[in-house]
Amino acid sequence: MRQNLAAYLIAGAAIVFLWEIAARLANLPIIPEPAEVLLRLPIVGQEIALHAAHSLWRIFAGLGLAVLVGYPAGIMLGYFPRLRKFFSPVIYLAYPVPKIALLPILMLLMGVGEGAKIAMIFLIILFQVVIAVRDSIGAIKPEYYYALYTLGADFVDICREVLVPASLPHFLTAVRVAMATAISVLFFTETFGTKYGMGYFIMDAWLRVNYADMYAGILVLSAMGLMLFALLDFAESRLCRWRND
Repeated sequence: MRQNLAAYLIAGAAIVFLWEIAARLANLPIIPEPAEVLLRLPIVGQEIALHAAHSLWRIFAGLGLAVLVGYPAGIMLGYFPRLRKFFSPVIYLAYPVPKIALLPILMLLMGVGEGAKIAMIFLIILFQVVIAVRDSIGAIKPEYYYALYTLGADFVDICREVLVPASLPHFLTAVRVAMATAISVLFFTETFGTKYGMGYFIMDAWLRVNYADMYAGILVLSAMGLMLFALLDFAESRLCRWRND
């Protein structure tokens, strides 16, 4: 953890250093110096915290639903070949569709409130989770099951001893990849029908030509992403300890 923290601090310092150079070279109001933005954070901190809380709620709600639906679905599709053959064409037809293109439909069906925003996060993460878990389980050799079959193991035992350990690393990687896209799409959806969320805060500051607040919001959004990725790394280190043995 200390090594990771040191790496994050070094990366952050390098970004601030490059930002300072760009601000001085450009000498434009649209690129304020880092010190100006950092001084704004305590002033608007309470307001940003409220917007960040709404954005995190939407992310965790969409992620939770995607895991509850996608992980069991991926296990079933990976373990049962007939289900995989039947549902794979449906997944391949739906997965390539840009999820942001579905936003108007979701807003018509669910309104412009929380439901449509959470549904967007759900759809973005769902397909990647299903495909990653399905493929990781599909790659398991049948010989690994034989020993458990001879001991009288049922499907629950197979899941606990083989399927879940084999699919967890791929599942966490899929969530990690999908998370960046989910945050980007959430930023876009929060510009519609809401007064709370980091997307709303940043765009509102931009429209008010308050560039210091706009960059402060971008910094907080980046910190949120860093926190989410750090949580995923921590979960992987705890849930997949056997990979380090």
